[in-house]
Amino acid sequence: MEAAWRQAAAGRGRARGRASAAPVPGNGVQPRGGGRGSGAPGAGGRPGPGRGAGGTTTPSLARSPPGGLPGAAATAALQAPAAPELISQKKFEEIKKANQAAAKKLVEDHFSSSEEEGDEDTEGKQGKIVDKTFITYTSQIDGDMRELERTRQYINEAFQSGAMTCLICIASVKRNQAVWSCSGCFCIFHMPCIQKWAKDSLFLVSSPLTDDDFGKRDYPWPCPKCRFEYKRSETPTRYYCYCGKVEDPPLDPWLVPHSCGQVCEREFKPPCGHKCLLLCHPGPCPPCPKMVTITCYCKKAKPMSRRCSTKEWSCQQPCGRKLLCGQHKCESPCHAGNCQPCPRVSKQKCVCGKRVAERLCASPVWHCDQVCGKTLPCGYHKCEQVCHPLACGECPRSGKRFCPCQKSKFSLPCTEDVPTCGDSCDKVLECGIHRCSQRCHRGPCEICRQEVEKHCRCGKHTKRMPCHKPYLCETKCLKMRDCQRHQCKRKCCPGNCPPCDLPCARALGCRNHKCPSICHRGSCYPCPETVDVKCKCGNTKVTVPCGRERTTKPPRCKELCSQPSTCHHPNREKHRCHFGPCPPCHQPCQKVLGKCGHLCPAPCHDQALVKQTGTHQLAGPWEQISEPAYIQIALPCPPCQVPIPTECLGKHEISPLPCHAVGPYSCKRFCGRSLDCQNHTCMKECHKVTEINGRADEKKAGPECLQCEEACCKPRPPGCPHPCILPCHPGECPSCVQMLRIKCHCKLISLYVECRQLSDADVDEKNLLTSCKNQCPKELPCGHRCKELCHPGECPFNCNQKVKLRCPCKRIKKDLQCSKVREGRVSLECDITCKEMKRKASEIKEAEAKAVIEEEKRRQQAELEAFENRLKGRRKKNRKRDEVEIEPSAWQKYKKVFLFLVCTIVVMFAWYVAHDMY
Repeated sequence: MEAAWRQAAAGRGRARGRASAAPVPGNGVQPRGGGRGSGAPGAGGRPGPGRGAGGTTTPSLARSPPGGLPGAAATAALQAPAAPELISQKKFEEIKKANQAAAKKLVEDHFSSSEEEGDEDTEGKQGKIVDKTFITYTSQIDGDMRELERTRQYINEAFQSGAMTCLICIASVKRNQAVWSCSGCFCIFHMPCIQKWAKDSLFLVSSPLTDDDFGKRDYPWPCPKCRFEYKRSETPTRYYCYCGKVEDPPLDPWLVPHSCGQVCEREFKPPCGHKCLLLCHPGPCPPCPKMVTITCYCKKAKPMSRRCSTKEWSCQQPCGRKLLCGQHKCESPCHAGNCQPCPRVSKQKCVCGKRVAERLCASPVWHCDQVCGKTLPCGYHKCEQVCHPLACGECPRSGKRFCPCQKSKFSLPCTEDVPTCGDSCDKVLECGIHRCSQRCHRGPCEICRQEVEKHCRCGKHTKRMPCHKPYLCETKCLKMRDCQRHQCKRKCCPGNCPPCDLPCARALGCRNHKCPSICHRGSCYPCPETVDVKCKCGNTKVTVPCGRERTTKPPRCKELCSQPSTCHHPNREKHRCHFGPCPPCHQPCQKVLGKCGHLCPAPCHDQALVKQTGTHQLAGPWEQISEPAYIQIALPCPPCQVPIPTECLGKHEISPLPCHAVGPYSCKRFCGRSLDCQNHTCMKECHKVTEINGRADEKKAGPECLQCEEACCKPRPPGCPHPCILPCHPGECPSCVQMLRIKCHCKLISLYVECRQLSDADVDEKNLLTSCKNQCPKELPCGHRCKELCHPGECPFNCNQKVKLRCPCKRIKKDLQCSKVREGRVSLECDITCKEMKRKASEIKEAEAKAVIEEEKRRQQAELEAFENRLKGRRKKNRKRDEVEIEPSAWQKYKKVFLFLVCTIVVMFAWYVAHDMY
């Protein structure tokens, strides 16, 4: 049973590992080759795996062999002969660099993608960034956020997974990519994509022009989404933030993507003189929050303080301005602009005055449909003009008139018709080439009937036929129309082929729809459709451009999963909506166990994953070992684990045991019952104890307990080092009678004393027992021997021995007690005789010093005289050396005798002093 439960636990762990490794539908993983623009470097897409920037095949990380080798190409290069080693090494380095670049690109795309920011822990961070962006605006409007909903939607889309999509390449817009925002629809495009779009649009518009017309007109290019037109000079060349202040804004995770973090300061639309107060943001700027004082449309009400975005207001009073009819006043409530035409109806005459009708007061002038009919001034004819004002004018037949061919002029009354002149008509016929050959006639000329050789409209064929008939051949035009996809196919085309009227029907970038426009050149406009990517239950959805539903991660649904339970529980555990199978049920089983009647507390095990054990034998070494299969089976309930209070064998404790294991048990402690010696306890593991005489004593040992076999370990009296001679016993130990050998206080003699005497004695008795009763051999600090008997501690300082004390000059001496001399209570001073001897000795020293000084002076004088004699001008032959005889002084003569006497006196004095001291 336990083995089955261990297999089930291992199966659950394995299933969780497979679930985490399996691809989730819509998790943003694009299949190989999927997604338009995945390999087009110029269209804003990144090169797909296995392809370089130019579209050439390069080894990718997914195709690299194990161990990090560059691939088959590098392996073949390394196996080449020794001659082209340099080329092989070069190829190896190129492949290595390509792999490193692909890995770096993959890591950057993975960590910089906006799709990685859909986790729950980023919702709080996103809210802080949005609040920081709106804080300047909300402080002006007292926290009213209703006017910021549209801008908030754009900012939320900047953070939402897969919401920011380039409609040109149908790829996600990431944080670290250069983008461009349309000022009309505020749609975001990759910078390379919009540059290529603008370049292609300008080329297609200007390609039909001739060389003379090229460059004379600045043709615009449209936004791919809203068709808002931009001039050629407005083609984006630099990557700026939304407000246009910072070029190449740095990537900051605490700012809105592609924002600089500064105040927007863009002009409001329509302009009011104020600037946007939000931080740099995508989408349109919100309405101006400034307060201005302004009056109503009709200027009748008092000025009021209103928001600048809603500063125009109506007081709802009648306008009162005079209408264009000049008779009535405007009765509409206070309004903007000009007043409406007068709505009243009145009877008004037409211009000629013949008819009267009810018409709007705003249009008093009107014409009826009757001919004037008034007699002209000639008196014969009537006016043929329809209802007109003023006079009818002169008769149109009066004055000089021309004949029908306009060559002759006649002056006739208005009652007579102008006759023909008889000359040829000579008017240009409808063909525009020939003239009328009839006589001057009334009415239109005939059609041209001359036969001419006519060219067809395309100029390829000629035929002789009447001039008034057109000539169209049956040749079909083979020129390509402006779409550059279809031929003209019009019969006898003159060369100005009409625009193609066939549907484009090319597959759009979404790969779901076809282009509904008329056939055209260049790239089709992005698919205008949107698709809702829904969660499993369909209650939560996110709207993405068509084509992004295959790579957009489904939104996180906050609704509870509604799938029915598959175990014996009526309802599943509450968890959020998800794709794939529901997680295993972790509710308590709660089935009634058979023997004890308790409820099973284990997690639900109706569908436990258990490793399938089979007896399949491998056919040979070529057959690979397959991964173990896991099957779902219903496991039986585990043993009951309900705790039941149970007492151990030795009655030490009451522990809760599992219900299935209730019974006598040992708590593994020591028995702890007191043995017969009353000093030790039973050291056996917890065991059953038999009651004696029907009494249950929990502290007394029973026959099953151990017998004490240890020696007595009771503490001995202080100072007794001997163990007790008895085995472990109750009560007190007997007194110790062993003899101890100890040293006396002076450490010279060994004494033998009974142990009990020494241990029972007090301090004074112990000092007496350990004394040898002899004189202490220790010396006092003064150098004399202690006079006390053998004693503990230091000797007392009471030396009474006589010592000799001398005066400072050592002449006088006296016998005194040693203790008094050491303590300094007695002193011996010099007398008058000592002082007189000191004075005489000092006089002798002064006399000797003077004699030495005089002797030195005489010697220096003799040397000076000898030096002067040598300087006299005697001749060298007769000159004799001056010999100066210096008479020695008394000190020089008797110096040695005097020093000998002094040394003798000093030695004798020292000997005398030393003799007196001893």
